[in-house]
Amino acid sequence: MDRLNFRLACMEDADLVQAISARAYIPAYTAIIGVAPKPAFEDYRPRIVRGEVWIAELGAEPIGILVMEDAPSHMLIYSVAVEPSHQGKRLAKALLSHAEQIACSKGKLELRLYTNQKMRANLRLYSSCGFTELGRRPHPSRSGEFLVDMSKRTDLPA
Repeated sequence: MDRLNFRLACMEDADLVQAISARAYIPAYTAIIGVAPKPAFEDYRPRIVRGEVWIAELGAEPIGILVMEDAPSHMLIYSVAVEPSHQGKRLAKALLSHAEQIACSKGKLELRLYTNQKMRANLRLYSSCGFTELGRRPHPSRSGEFLVDMSKRTDLPA
C-alpha cells in the first residue's frame, strides 16, 4: 500500500483543493442539512498564499486536504476533506493527526474546530480523536442552525 504523505499546497493546487472540498462537502452536507457549507465553494488561493492548506497524497494521488488557521492561543482546523472514494479508510483521522503535529510544531497547546450540530458523523469522528465540546452557538448565516465548537489539547513534545 502506498504511504500517506502531506505537503503544503502551492498556487497551482488551488483548483484541486477546491474540487476535493466540493466533492467531499456537497453530498455529505446537502443530504443532512440541505445546503453545502462555505468550504465547498471557497476560493482557497488566499489561504494557500498564507500557508494554511495541506494536501494529503496516497502515493502520487491527492486524496484529502487540511486547512488550518493560526490563532494567537490555538490552531483552528477550518476544513478536513477526503475524496469520497477514499472515505471510510481512517484518512480523516490521519489528517487530524497531522493537524496536531502542525500545532505542536508551532508551539500551540490547543486545536479547535467546529461543525454543524446536525453532522453527527463529524461529531463522532472528532470525539473519537480526542476533541471535546466547548459549546454551541447560532450559525452566523443560517437562522435556526447551530455550530458545535470543539477543542483538543495538543501533546507537545518534551
